[in-house]
Amino acid sequence: MKLAIPFYCLLLWFANVSPASGDNNWPQWRGPLNSGVSESGDPPETWSETKNIKWKVAIDGNGTSTPIIWEDKVFLLTAIKTNEKDTSIPDPEDQPKTNFFDVKRPNAVHEFVVLCLDRNTGQEIWRDIATKKIPHAGAHHDNDLASASPTTDGERLFCWFGSAGLFCYDLDGKKLWERDLGEAKVGSSLGEGSSPVLYGDKLVIVRDYSQQGSVEVLETTTGKSLWRKDRDEDNAWATPLVIEHSGRTQVITSASQFVRSYDLNTGDMIWQCSGLTGNCTPCPQVEGDYVICMSGYQGYAAMAIPLTETGDISKSEKIRWSMNKGTPYVPSAVLYDGLLYFNQSNQAILRCVDSKSGELQFGPQRVDGISNLYASPVAANGRVYFVGRAGTTVVLNRSRSYQPIATNELDERFDASPAIAGKELFLRGSKHLYCIAEE
Repeated sequence: MKLAIPFYCLLLWFANVSPASGDNNWPQWRGPLNSGVSESGDPPETWSETKNIKWKVAIDGNGTSTPIIWEDKVFLLTAIKTNEKDTSIPDPEDQPKTNFFDVKRPNAVHEFVVLCLDRNTGQEIWRDIATKKIPHAGAHHDNDLASASPTTDGERLFCWFGSAGLFCYDLDGKKLWERDLGEAKVGSSLGEGSSPVLYGDKLVIVRDYSQQGSVEVLETTTGKSLWRKDRDEDNAWATPLVIEHSGRTQVITSASQFVRSYDLNTGDMIWQCSGLTGNCTPCPQVEGDYVICMSGYQGYAAMAIPLTETGDISKSEKIRWSMNKGTPYVPSAVLYDGLLYFNQSNQAILRCVDSKSGELQFGPQRVDGISNLYASPVAANGRVYFVGRAGTTVVLNRSRSYQPIATNELDERFDASPAIAGKELFLRGSKHLYCIAEE
């Protein structure tokens, strides 16, 4: 099914990657249009451990970052625990409980690794240990030390390991530069997670944590900081959105106190709007002249906020629509040709709304076969894919009613969001990376 691409999306696309590359790549966490949609992708509807598996390769270490795909290469990040220890730090099992989630400080050296695989075979082309260090803090058992997805402009690869550093490579594995942006003090030691966003010659990184917060823009060629703004926000993990609108390039950040828009070139705040709940994680989505932001921890909230305004527009009549039911905690929504699909909290309870009006199309609807999900849904060729944590993926028709097509099972846990490139679907499990394609 051919989708019309709005002009603002074309601006986003052409500013980031080569127009000649088409939609056969997945250059960042939420894909080429930052919406979770592959406009020309056509992956399979059905698969299993013995059907439509082009390749399956083991990935050592731990990481829940989404793989990205550029031409014939697949890139992903992982953190590998070694046997080298600092004996001055007690083993985690011997440390006293220090917070509600019982997250302990690691005492082992970890290798923070960048992997490049052959897209056709899954064979490793190159790997680099970006850095080796003992993490200054642990992470929630549902998180890890390599949860941010890399991004590329087709020439450079940007890899963000949070407190372990930011690293830039060429696509053949040569390290071009690196930056230490400091250690994050995440509330309850929940870990980091927001992915970097590339726009032209600028890289945007948001860090929202209980004891510190910032949005920072760096030069892609050198890693030099162009500007940085401190933020007064509690824990949030939402990856920002960058878009040209109303004569300015806006950096839109979702967080618990305010959704904010900054000028990409100057760092000046353009507008802000309150109304989301705590621990904001879903990525913003753009619909015409509005940005849709949502959260689903300790309450539910979604708002369609105008991109044309300035100043504080909290609780304003200018907000196009809002809702307070059934929004996601960890996963982001997928916006597909006027329909916004999202789950409730981390449960497999689905809703679909009209993205322009906020009018409910269907739901709450239980997705049969899935209990919980952390992965964000993706869409292509008239289909929407929901990946459950226990290995089940349910494929739906893009429709204003609930129309399941297929239910697919794999023998692995999946927390990472999928990627679609051409006729291939990439699923990263706890132990393996799958490339799914028609046999």
